[in-house]
Amino acid sequence: MSARGLFVTGTDTGVGKTQVAVALIHALRARGLRVAAMKPVAAGHAPGELNEDVAALLQAANVAADLRDVNPYAFAEPVAPHIAAQQAGVRIELEVIAAAYSRLAAAADVVVVEGAGGWRVPLNARDDMADLAQRLGLPVVLVVGLRLGCLNHALLTAESIAQRQLPWAGWVGNHVDPAMARQVENVAALRARLPGSCLGVQEFLHEELASVAVLQWLTLPEELVYLNSLK
Repeated sequence: MSARGLFVTGTDTGVGKTQVAVALIHALRARGLRVAAMKPVAAGHAPGELNEDVAALLQAANVAADLRDVNPYAFAEPVAPHIAAQQAGVRIELEVIAAAYSRLAAAADVVVVEGAGGWRVPLNARDDMADLAQRLGLPVVLVVGLRLGCLNHALLTAESIAQRQLPWAGWVGNHVDPAMARQVENVAALRARLPGSCLGVQEFLHEELASVAVLQWLTLPEELVYLNSLK
């Protein structure tokens, strides 16, 4: 089997992309697949330690890989990737990330790639996260942070994904604000307006509980395993 992949993006930072990526990895592993994980750009970690998102992805995956391929660009300060790179005297290059992805894909059946921040977060003076997704050519899983304003954010993101002519793998709603008004109505509006399947809606979880609940709510359609291969 040639490797397939999924690109996990979000309506914003802090909406649960890593939690969803980990859930996807476990669901794919449960089908007997060799699953590699990738966080092309990570910002925010203590000196000498891994970024916590990268660590979670590594723990979930069942394909051993060079850390430099799993996380080609790592920056200590938790700021926008292009700013972190500028401060470090580095330019984030899409071709470097694409080459790392190809090495992971050669060893795996599926590669789950988690973006940084939201869909249009800049990576350098010219490219952003959407350009990276387009370069990899992967079906997109959109994580919607369920809070006030999520309808606008989700629909604008979906519109931009469609403009890139990338395939949809589905979307996930994640309650990040327990006080959000009219939660049921907002989710219903998303179901009616977003393309692709709803893979799950996660109720609000305190951070310490999130990691133990990732397998309880995600639905992985059979066809997700057989989505477009990379060329």
